[in-house]
Amino acid sequence: MNAELKNAIKATDSKAEYDTSAKRLLGQKSILAHILVKTVDEFKGMDPKKVVDSIEGTPHIGTVPVEPGLTNAVSEKNGERLVGFNTENGEVNEGLIRFDIVFYVRMKDGLSQIIINVEAQKDEPNGYEILNRAIFYVSRLISSQKERDFENSSYDDIKRVYSIWICMNMKENTMSYVHLTKEDLIGSYEWKGNLDLLNIIMIGLAKKLPEHDETYELHRLLGALLSQDLTVDEKLNIIGNEYDIPIEENFRKDVSVMCNLSQGIEEKGIAIGEAGLIVKMYKNGFTAEQIAAATDKDLEAVKKIIADKEPMPA
Repeated sequence: MNAELKNAIKATDSKAEYDTSAKRLLGQKSILAHILVKTVDEFKGMDPKKVVDSIEGTPHIGTVPVEPGLTNAVSEKNGERLVGFNTENGEVNEGLIRFDIVFYVRMKDGLSQIIINVEAQKDEPNGYEILNRAIFYVSRLISSQKERDFENSSYDDIKRVYSIWICMNMKENTMSYVHLTKEDLIGSYEWKGNLDLLNIIMIGLAKKLPEHDETYELHRLLGALLSQDLTVDEKLNIIGNEYDIPIEENFRKDVSVMCNLSQGIEEKGIAIGEAGLIVKMYKNGFTAEQIAAATDKDLEAVKKIIADKEPMPA
């Protein structure tokens, strides 16, 4: 295996580890509470610290499959039928698409629940339109409730769902709310049912961190948390001091891992790019000595990159 391929594999592994750390940070209840107070009507204006207690159990992070028929886990144990979010062993469902973060939230009445899904994207994808994917995800969160949150035809027991998408590296800071509406075409009959069952929140994070004000309060928090440019201390200062979020050891560790990985990913990317440039120059007739002088790299390092790609002439 040549050096360029090895670097590419290492970079891919680093990105996967970076994504895992980012999901763990977003999955912290203190962070999720800040997201809820800016996106869910019932919690708007509340102190995030009070919202933390409304988040039930431990959020599922990267364990719940999206695919139809696999979001629910059903098993038999002690004669009882157990139904819940699917958290099957990763080896069994290897390669499946999974929700980034899924959790239940208890509402103020202490009885009703809603289901929240949070998804993080490093940028707006080119291969498909992201809103279409968000609609698919929120639809799965609705349909997967059958036989888990309601049985048979008890459709009045469907829980409200929110799919919240955080897209980084956008041109500007934005937030959009996509939901069902009713438009009367003939007459004005009031059909019974809940139009608020399906909710999508699209959050765009600009590369530049905004100032801390009421409008961009959530954008600054998420931007600092997911930034690949800020240092560990800069991130923790914003998160801890500006938002009064407790910085526990595991939280600090994930922030540190993300910072180290983002630096490593950048360095590996540069290394891969340099290797490609060196090989291209060599194929265009430049000698190793000329390439070393032009790129300000060690001659032996240049020769090794060329040798890994193709044999040097005798």
